[in-house]
Amino acid sequence: MLRRLYEWTLALAASPRAAWWLAGVAFAEASFFPIPPDVLLIPMVLARPLQAWRLAAICTVASVAGGALGYLIGYTAFEALMSVKLARILLGSDPLGTFQTWYSRWGLYVILIKGLLPVPYKLVTIASGAAKFDFSIFMAASLLTRGARFFLVAGLLRTYGEPIRDFIDRRLTLVTSLVAAGIVGGFLVLKLL
Repeated sequence: MLRRLYEWTLALAASPRAAWWLAGVAFAEASFFPIPPDVLLIPMVLARPLQAWRLAAICTVASVAGGALGYLIGYTAFEALMSVKLARILLGSDPLGTFQTWYSRWGLYVILIKGLLPVPYKLVTIASGAAKFDFSIFMAASLLTRGARFFLVAGLLRTYGEPIRDFIDRRLTLVTSLVAAGIVGGFLVLKLL
């Protein structure tokens, strides 16, 4: 099953509409969708290494635009969530105020660190909106970190693509296990922050 999914993703990555799919997934992942754009970016760059920079740019712009939607979701909906009794028990009588104060101090670092890690970026976008973090700083930091991440991936794949593709083809289960471990590790880093 894993092999079929991998081959389907490679076929999608080589299709004429692949860039639209990449943009859609990158946008949605930044605000509400659970699958990261790397799932498409990696096979797309492997299939079209000469378009690596264009694909990284599409992924970056769409992810940052989706981040703005995630920010809006957090900005408008989080206050209602913080009125829940459990939030008051965990964070005190003013959970939103406590969170906003903490985030105003540490938010930029959260955005910079989380934007580079393979952890759902929507957590940062929604939290930034909920904390009413400065939108221009949020967007600039998002552009910096998301761009760095996607351009790094694209650059490495463009340079070392064929050996990486061969490695993935031969050791697909190992690669997916390492990706899963990276995601779990990212969540652990999130928990420690």
